[in-house]
Amino acid sequence: MARTPKPEIQEEDLHGFKHFKLLLAVLERLRTAGCRRDRAGNRILHYDQYAALLLLYFFNPIVTSLRGIQQASQLKKVQRLLGCSRSSLGSLSEAARVFDADLLLGIIGEMVEQLPPVKGNPAFDDLKAVLTLVDGTLLPALPKLVQALWQNDENRAFKLHTHFELLRGVPVRMDLTDANTDERDVLESCLQSGRVYVMDRGYAKYALFGKIIRAGSSFVCRIRDNSVFEVLETRSLTTEAVQAGIVRDVVVRFTGKTAREADPDRTLRIVEVKCTPHRKPSGHNGRGGPEQGETLLIVTDMLEVPAEVIALIYKHRWAIETFFRFFKHVLGCRHLLSHCTNGIEIQTYLGIIACLLIALWTGKKPTLRTYEMICFYFTGMATEEELLAHIEKLAPQS
Repeated sequence: MARTPKPEIQEEDLHGFKHFKLLLAVLERLRTAGCRRDRAGNRILHYDQYAALLLLYFFNPIVTSLRGIQQASQLKKVQRLLGCSRSSLGSLSEAARVFDADLLLGIIGEMVEQLPPVKGNPAFDDLKAVLTLVDGTLLPALPKLVQALWQNDENRAFKLHTHFELLRGVPVRMDLTDANTDERDVLESCLQSGRVYVMDRGYAKYALFGKIIRAGSSFVCRIRDNSVFEVLETRSLTTEAVQAGIVRDVVVRFTGKTAREADPDRTLRIVEVKCTPHRKPSGHNGRGGPEQGETLLIVTDMLEVPAEVIALIYKHRWAIETFFRFFKHVLGCRHLLSHCTNGIEIQTYLGIIACLLIALWTGKKPTLRTYEMICFYFTGMATEEELLAHIEKLAPQS
């Protein structure tokens, strides 16, 4: 049965444009980017206009595709706001290749600095470093072939290596690579000082731990149950640690081959925590690995931080998984507007900017409910008063 064509976007479908005026000053620096080849001076679609059109796509559920963006560019209301004329599908496709995605990184950095101070979890008050969750997620380049992922050259996918600041609730870095790129190598290339990198066991690599320490940061990382180490000291557990599910707190020296080759004298700490295994009838996890045990082994170089705080830090690693769902499902990043690497990077960075805009507009962490309310406002289903009332009800950022 033939698919019913979607109705064209009308001016009355789009609202809330006064907030977009705040974006124009931020994006204005992009105006001349990509104009070197335009020696005749007749470029119609500029980088700042293209970026604003993509942000319009993020915040308006009515605009669901590149063709929808092209339709929106025909509306006089949109043209007045962005100072642009009608954009063709060819111009929009070309923009993904002509405009430099990296120019958006400076804008992201400035917006992060503008985020309001946050009140952290009291348990983290003594930590002097920034809690930074690290993980990767896959963005299929061909959504209809998502199950194929990176099996062959025709079914390529990309991976987003993400750094997510826990207390601010926003991503501060995303690196796009081919899906089979080793995420540990990517992290090694961009280590910073003054951070606590929180990682799952896919990042467990003794050489990486040493590089994090030498970079002036710390780490909290889950390791495999069969990791080989020698216990040098067994620490007594406090009442708070026992209540947090800690079953063992030990200082160790790793004795595996790679550890002996990299740094045989380094001592680290393992905190073992009770967990509820997520088991399948097959006895294997979703990736075909062995059955999950009754405890988690968490390694860290922070020897003086209470064991229950180490466990709490790792528990909050799931915040980055929640963000991935928010980023891909809510902001439309499961649907790629371009299949070239630069175009995907532009969409990715503008998705981050959209998240930061929500945090700056509301003074709160971006959430699904708040995003939906903003979308209701931009489509005219909610008034500005109703949006402000929703924001007032939100809990303080913490």
